[in-house]
Amino acid sequence: MAKKSVGTIQTGSKRLTKAVKMVRSAKSGSYTFVEKIMNPEDVNDFLKSK
Repeated sequence: MAKKSVGTIQTGSKRLTKAVKMVRSAKSGSYTFVEKIMNPEDVNDFLKSK
């Protein structure tokens, strides 16, 4: 499964990270990308979750 932290975004006093994870679809078996912008501390939990 592909996992990657794409970039760091700074808006004012907040520091955010965009994480992209490749997830396999249960119905068709194809892969889709899930993108989420979050705090840098939460990235590892997001990438470890299924």
